[in-house]
Amino acid sequence: MYATTLAKTAYGNPAQPTRTLRGTEYELFARITHSLKQSSAGGPTQFAALAAALYENRRLWTTLAADVASPENGLPSELRARLFYLNEFTQIHSRKVLAGAASADVLVEINTAIMRGLRHEDGAAA
Repeated sequence: MYATTLAKTAYGNPAQPTRTLRGTEYELFARITHSLKQSSAGGPTQFAALAAALYENRRLWTTLAADVASPENGLPSELRARLFYLNEFTQIHSRKVLAGAASADVLVEINTAIMRGLRHEDGAAA
């Protein structure tokens, strides 16, 4: 269902400008980060929404980790290693959030930092 929503959004308006890969990554991080913020601010009544947002965030980070682990990835090896580490941290911390032992705030901060980097790479102000 999530993929269908993304497809409708991406292809629904032919006048919409074509996104770059970085732009698409930014958009995914922005949507998921927004969901994390909204659901974590809602308290215990929003647990299902928080669990869904954490799931989407973990999927995004798993995909990113698989990409940076590929030998064909063009990013510098040090940056690839850092991104892979952030995936590991995200996976572990997400479990703590689900168990009620931590907040999602640090996950929001990480995603926001990645978004700033993606925006900077597009030539926009950081």
